[in-house]
Amino acid sequence: MGIVTPFPAVPKGVQVGFERAELTRILDLYGRMVAAGHWRDYAMDLGTDAAVFAAFRRAAERPEYRIEKRPALRLRQGMWALIGEGGAVLKRGHELGPVLAPVERRLVKLVEG
Repeated sequence: MGIVTPFPAVPKGVQVGFERAELTRILDLYGRMVAAGHWRDYAMDLGTDAAVFAAFRRAAERPEYRIEKRPALRLRQGMWALIGEGGAVLKRGHELGPVLAPVERRLVKLVEG
């Protein structure tokens, strides 16, 4: 018989993720941007230090926006960050709503124009 090697377990609490209300808010914005014809794809990365939601105009491009949740920064600048296509931090804060505000304002311009 062979030796069975157990799969290395990840300790609980190490992986950062989105809570249901946070993900609902992000996916609602994503759905409205898709309906406006601006975004076509998304990706999520749930790592040990950050959870990232990336929205793409096309799947083969860089993400237009990344929404990052970094709990280690919650007592400093805030754990939420909106990062643009070039990698610049566009908005940072303690609450998700104000961080998503620049994208929501852009959505209003897309729908009106």
